[in-house]
Amino acid sequence: MTETKAGKKKASGSTAATAPMSRAASRAAKEAAKKAEDEAAVLANIAAMPPQDRRLAERLHGIVHASAPVLDAKLWYGMPAYAKDGKIVCFFQSARRFKTRYATVGFMHAANLDDGAMWPTSFALTELNAAEEARIRALVKKAVR
Repeated sequence: MTETKAGKKKASGSTAATAPMSRAASRAAKEAAKKAEDEAAVLANIAAMPPQDRRLAERLHGIVHASAPVLDAKLWYGMPAYAKDGKIVCFFQSARRFKTRYATVGFMHAANLDDGAMWPTSFALTELNAAEEARIRALVKKAVR
């Protein structure tokens, strides 16, 4: 503590210059914690899926992270999704949850998939082999460019 002219003591160590850095560091720490929490929620959600959906979702999760590390995993309407700057780019929908015969991989308007006047934004998925993985990898990379 240092003493002012009026004889009052004030705390030292915190200055106007260090306050913004402290706020920025605090904000970054909160964002990192939120990302880790969201990632854990997505992984828990995937782990709770029926075996067929779980296999697809786990592989899709790996493909997205490897193809576009800038995307953050988060739950979106209770399903795994991947966002850039807070906007959902792509998502997975479980076949069982939506009572359909296939899972869905979809892309939102934030994805840069524009191709002329019309392009697909979702794909039915019953299995993932090398061809489908390559196609999804390419779409995810294109979506975040």
